[in-house]
Amino acid sequence: MRIISGKYKGKRLVAPKKLPVRPTTDMAKEALFNILNNRFYFDELKVLDLFSGTGNISFEFASRGTEKITAVDAHQGCVRYISKTAQALDFTIKTVKSDVFTFLKNTPEKFDLVFADPPYDFETGQFLNIANLVFENTLLLEDGLLIIEHSDQTSLSEHPQFSEQRKYGGSIFSFFEVK
Repeated sequence: MRIISGKYKGKRLVAPKKLPVRPTTDMAKEALFNILNNRFYFDELKVLDLFSGTGNISFEFASRGTEKITAVDAHQGCVRYISKTAQALDFTIKTVKSDVFTFLKNTPEKFDLVFADPPYDFETGQFLNIANLVFENTLLLEDGLLIIEHSDQTSLSEHPQFSEQRKYGGSIFSFFEVK
């Protein structure tokens, strides 16, 4: 994986092979950040990265100047890798080892942007539960955005907060907003 833009533009990061992850492809990540670049000032964002895996998305935000990032993953190896890499790059990424659903039910924090990249083999209901928990617990700040990455085998367009989706290769980003 590589950092697309910002302070560490072009830097390649190599995560341990034993991590149970499927990182967002560079092509999909670049397209996503082009969309976000037209909507947000990265240095003003408070970001929540769910199912953070290798930290690919968190590192991209941090390289672009985001200082308030929380990365949540249930796998200790993933959390350790993100913490170690963030420290080496002098990024302010707070890591949390937790089940994502438990975290969403219990966190008192609010965010400008919530990004979730759960396993593609989740049932549709599990994907929708992420959106439900974000909105039921009012985790988005005003004008906030939830983005869920999933395969083209899953459709989340029936959710009441769904606004649009973008497809890049085999990945789809579904966007959700307060209506």
